[in-house]
Parts: sequence; C-alpha cells; structure tokens
Amino acid sequence: MSEGPLRGLRVVELAGIGPGPFAAMLLADLGADVVRVDRVGPGSPIAPPPAGDLTNRGKRSVAADLKTPEGVEVVLALTERAQVLIEGFRPGVAERLGVGPEQVMARNPALVYGRMTGWGQDGPLAARAGHDITYLARTGALHAVGRAGGPPQVPVNLLGDYGGGALYLVVGILAALRSAETTGRGQVVDAAIVDGAAHLSMILHSLLATGLWRDQRGVNLIDTGAPFYDVYRTADDRYVAVGALEPQFYAELIARLGLDDAPEQFDVARWPQLRARLAETFATRSRDDWAALFDGTDACVAPVLSLTEAPSDPHLAARHTFITTGDDVVTQPAPAPRFSASPRPVTLGEPPLPGQHTAEVLAEWGVA
Repeated sequence: MSEGPLRGLRVVELAGIGPGPFAAMLLADLGADVVRVDRVGPGSPIAPPPAGDLTNRGKRSVAADLKTPEGVEVVLALTERAQVLIEGFRPGVAERLGVGPEQVMARNPALVYGRMTGWGQDGPLAARAGHDITYLARTGALHAVGRAGGPPQVPVNLLGDYGGGALYLVVGILAALRSAETTGRGQVVDAAIVDGAAHLSMILHSLLATGLWRDQRGVNLIDTGAPFYDVYRTADDRYVAVGALEPQFYAELIARLGLDDAPEQFDVARWPQLRARLAETFATRSRDDWAALFDGTDACVAPVLSLTEAPSDPHLAARHTFITTGDDVVTQPAPAPRFSASPRPVTLGEPPLPGQHTAEVLAEWGVA
C-alpha cells in the first residue's frame, strides 16, 4: 500500500482483462489497498504474463475458485470488509457465481459495486461479445478517426477500453463513494464503454450541431483536414506533429519554416497547396533537427516519439512522467494526476503472481 489521497480505501477486484484491471490500478496508484481475486487455473491468452502485467502494479493477489462455495465465501467475506468491488464479467455471470450486487450488498449495504462492460448491463447487445473496436464502431467515434478518402483508423484500445471505459468507471466509483458517505448506502456503477466513448465525443456533436463539423473523416479542422494540424514525414523517415491552430501560432510556424509566400491560414481553397509546401519542407531535415529548430517556440510542433523514446524526452524526464521500478528496471508511466498534499508513492509494488498474497490478505483483513 502506498501513500495517496485514497489511502485506507479497500478495493476488491475480480480478475479480468483490459479496462477493469486498469481502473483498479488507478485506484491503487492513488493509494487504495487493492486486492485482486485471481482465478484458479490459466489466465487469458491475450493478457501479459502475470509477472509483467503492469496494470496489476501496487495490488495484492488472492486466489479463489468462484465455482466452489468456499471460493465464493472468500469473496463475500472480503467485500464485507471493503468499500468497493470491481468486476468485468458479462451481465448475469457474477449473479450466477454468487457474487452479484444483491448477494454482495446483502453483506455490505454501503459497498460500491463497479461493473465494467463494453455494451452495458442492458440493451439488445448486453450479452454479446465485443472488443474496443466494435464498441467504438457503434458510437460513431471510430468513424471520425482517419484521413479523407480512407478507411477508419483503429486508435489501439486507448479511446474505448481506457478512456471511455476505465476512467469512467473510476469517476463513477468515486462519485458513488461520496454518496455512500452521506447516505450510508452503496450502489451499482454501470460503466459501459459505449456510454463513455459516446460521452467523450461531446465536442464533436456540439460542432456538428452548429455547422462547424462535417460528418466525414479528414475534412475538419482537427482531424487532419487542415494542413496546419497534421503529421509530416521528415528526411530520416520519421515524423513531426504540427498543431498550429491559432493565427499567432500559425504565423510563427510559417516564419520558422521560412515560407514567406505561404497561403493565408484559412484560405481553404489553397489548403492543398499549403499541405504540399509543408510536406516538401519537413522532408528536407531530420525529425530531431526540426525539434531543435522549434524548441522554445509557440509554433506547436513536436517530434513524434516512439514508446521507447518517450521516457527520455527532456520535458517528460523533468516531470518524471515515466519511472523505473523493480529489479529488472522496468520503465512505465508514473501515477497521474498529481496532488499537492498527497505525494506520489515511492514504490508502486511489483505485479503480483496469482494467489501470492492469499494468506497475508486473509489474515490482515480478518477473513477466517
């Protein structure tokens, strides 16, 4: 357990993959005591091996077989002593196992029961399988990502699983905890990726309703439709990102590039010409040369760094945005956000092996 604003909060996580474990990790990063209940037997074939699964950092693991009365009783006893439970089963599975909201909250009425799914707890697709890409497809979010004339582009699983899923689950849990403090009653938090991803697209719906957005890919101001908000290949076959939206930033971009005869920023008819000039110019130097040229300016130009390069970026290094932990010196993102009165944990704890802390947690939590 670490210091943090959630120190003292006890969370039980029923093992899963994707957004549920990430939400529990975020609570652990903020200081909560998170106990993950791992299944007995092999894990998911698409998840990292337990020792390398960084979304389990800072947690402890108890092994329990939920297909046995003894395993169910362990979970019920743990939740009786906790304030939060997180599960990511398909609707109805937790109830059939004996650890659904009614069964758990009968033992602990103040518990916040967090449910993480793709489709939600009801609706025609609630019982169907899905993944990030299919959830985004139905919300319109996937349609909006990509270049003009091309197919939708898959934003890995950051937008759905983690943005529209895990983060909304955490917000819901914290809000429900606040309510439980004043009412003494817990509640179920139904966090569905389709709901969260749709909610994240609020600004696009606002722009669409006011005529400032076309329901097409790659033709709008911030979806690569504008040549001054795009990525460009450099001489060393890498990329820089340009985000010079405001006129003063655009003016600085053009001045630094030496393009004195460039078109006016919002002369849309000449955008193809401007895009060609920018592409031609950025192709004359390496990515790092451009980064050095624009360093310290407000032209809104940045090098596109790889996952392995990002931790060494001077700004991120100065802020300790990435940290290294463990005997194997694993580099990983540091906890976020930051708090003025609650310091970051000095150590995040290694990802536990399934069942590694069974005896320790049961004794500490007073479970026979």
